[in-house]
Amino acid sequence: MTFAPPTRRQFLQSTAVATTAAAIAHITPSVLLGQSISPSASVPSWASKPMRWAQLTLVEDDPAHFDLAFWLDYFQRTRSDGVCLSGGGCVAYYPTQVPFHHRSAWLGNRDLLGELVSGCRKLGMSILIRTDPHATYNDVQAAHPDWIAVDASGKPRRHWSSPEMWVTCAYGPYNFEFMTEVHKEIMSRYHPDGLFFNRWNGSGDCYCQHCSENFKAATGFDLPRSPSMQDPARRAYFLWTQQRLISLLDLWNTEIRKFNPEAASIPNNGSGALLSLNAIETSSRAPMLVADRQARHGLAAPWLMGKTAKEYRATMGNKPVIGLFGIGLEEEYRWKDSVTSNAEIRIWVLDSLANGMRPWFSKFSATLHDERWLKGVEDIYTWTEKNQPDLTHQQPLATIGVVYSQQTAWYYGDQHAQAKVEDYALGWYQALIESRIPFEMVHDHLLDSAHLAPYKTLILPNIAALSDAQCDQLRAFVKNGGNLIATYETSLYDEFGTRRKNFALADLFGVDWTGKAEGPMLNSYIRLEHEALSNHILFSGLEDAPRVINGVSRLQVTPREAFAETPLTLIPSYPDLPMEKVYPRVTKTDISCLYLRKPAGRVAYLPFDIDRTFWEVLCVDHLKLLRNTVLWADDTPSIVQVEGPGFLDVTVWRNPGSITVHLVNLTNPMAMKGPYRDFFPIGAQTLKLRLPANTQAKQARLLVAGKTIPISRSGPTITITVPGILDHEVVAIDI
Repeated sequence: MTFAPPTRRQFLQSTAVATTAAAIAHITPSVLLGQSISPSASVPSWASKPMRWAQLTLVEDDPAHFDLAFWLDYFQRTRSDGVCLSGGGCVAYYPTQVPFHHRSAWLGNRDLLGELVSGCRKLGMSILIRTDPHATYNDVQAAHPDWIAVDASGKPRRHWSSPEMWVTCAYGPYNFEFMTEVHKEIMSRYHPDGLFFNRWNGSGDCYCQHCSENFKAATGFDLPRSPSMQDPARRAYFLWTQQRLISLLDLWNTEIRKFNPEAASIPNNGSGALLSLNAIETSSRAPMLVADRQARHGLAAPWLMGKTAKEYRATMGNKPVIGLFGIGLEEEYRWKDSVTSNAEIRIWVLDSLANGMRPWFSKFSATLHDERWLKGVEDIYTWTEKNQPDLTHQQPLATIGVVYSQQTAWYYGDQHAQAKVEDYALGWYQALIESRIPFEMVHDHLLDSAHLAPYKTLILPNIAALSDAQCDQLRAFVKNGGNLIATYETSLYDEFGTRRKNFALADLFGVDWTGKAEGPMLNSYIRLEHEALSNHILFSGLEDAPRVINGVSRLQVTPREAFAETPLTLIPSYPDLPMEKVYPRVTKTDISCLYLRKPAGRVAYLPFDIDRTFWEVLCVDHLKLLRNTVLWADDTPSIVQVEGPGFLDVTVWRNPGSITVHLVNLTNPMAMKGPYRDFFPIGAQTLKLRLPANTQAKQARLLVAGKTIPISRSGPTITITVPGILDHEVVAIDI
């Protein structure tokens, strides 16, 4: 079939804005993408039932020596009840009849995909078939040169890793026509439950004939040359590509459901604020989503998969969220046939389980170059099956939410979104994990009262780009008794990244921006005002600290009112060289570094980048200030408190017959730079759980240790002692 691009008139009508190029450049993603498909009230059984997924990402020579019996046996041994199998796109593993659909050179007369589908169906597994459309071959380039991506100089793009191949354009006929035919053929032959798309959403900017003509027709702009989102053409291109990709998903869903009404297109996406595709739009179109974070790399923390789980759940709600993990190293050198340590695989998966994900292992190539991973994955999977009733994770019981913002990353962060946006969130995440405070992530386009109902406190880590409507939602949250913590430039920009003259939330913060900023500040400090505010909760753990290091950047603000308490004040920067000149020129000021208000709920505003600085330098004093700010804002006891040695990720869940508390032991010399070599046990942990109303605890079980343990009761609070933890423990309280 042929999918016609929208005309400029259709594009403009779909956005409901004035028909000018300037107006196009100021369309929000939610408006641009038009009517979302509402989340289904029910998830089809093929997506809801599987709790353990397996994936075989085949390579082209696999058909020559594929051991079908081994893999079917391994799926059984691991109790895998869902599977993703390579089908086509880049390479077809079945006798395709679609012109230009490249069959594996080793396929011969074999239908490897058919053999796998038949075997997995006999095992009762849900089946997804994977396609990858991002690269193709010389015959396609010769016959359809317009299907190939073009760089800014007008040159067709050779593949960066396999130079015998070409990079395809994601926004034109290759995807909309050719891959649609591939997907229809796969559905008609094998009737899978759905299709999983890898590298389907483009490989950077494309300047091909179709992109140039379609973009011009839709927006009036020529394709952008500047990378800045403040360039109207760049902004329009960004939004146009989103519209094209969402239209593509809708097209593929429509076509595959002609063969199976419950089938779904499952796009392989990124996660969090840095995701370029609107998470709400993709979440609304899928009964489940797969978070492809195969392993950590560089200085990534072991809790990063858990963070991804929270981000996906923020837009997916109760629909299944799947954590795709690999078995190898995930570094820039692309060792795709490597195997990392079982301890590293285990900690990565355990933290995803603790945060509500269902595991999905991914194996590149059916050839076993190294078998050391097999037993480790089998152990994790069989343990989850044994304890599945307590791992359904029906509802998280955290009452603190950390807001993340794609629009802040897109329009304010732009080309520096990691440093300007994500690093602030990572600082808060690390601080909350170290403080053992359960929390969730909240998408900034879901700040309505229904989505915020579970939360008592919201944290805004430099959520700079907020619309007036979003700010009104936050005001309503505080007016209704909710607590708010915000840092640095939160609300200083509108939703398009245009700087305001003042904070949109100045009334909540109680301060106005002067128009001035400082940074990077060298050798600056914060004075703790012990004399004026003795025993203040902000000083917990800092009773002997007269001052602590400052952040790196701060905004100059003026108070709108007299604040009842000013626990932190500024010690301005002074020279750091020569050493003889390193002494403070000003030892005390009345310039506050933390503004605390109680308009209805509690509001704390920190006009500097303490969260980002904490992530950069991991200063324990910053950890304590962040933790204490949360304790001041959220002055009611957490539903769960865990005391004892070590670095733990603590999550708490309501299940049909139990409350489960996950304790993932992250204590390890390789915690902030993997891979783990081994686990280091920690000692006894005292757990206090405040039971929800109208519930009583019957007994407590340790799912890892495999035994029941005594409960001490005091009103609605129960106390349990966990003797020790190696890698993790799950406390299940039957209610």
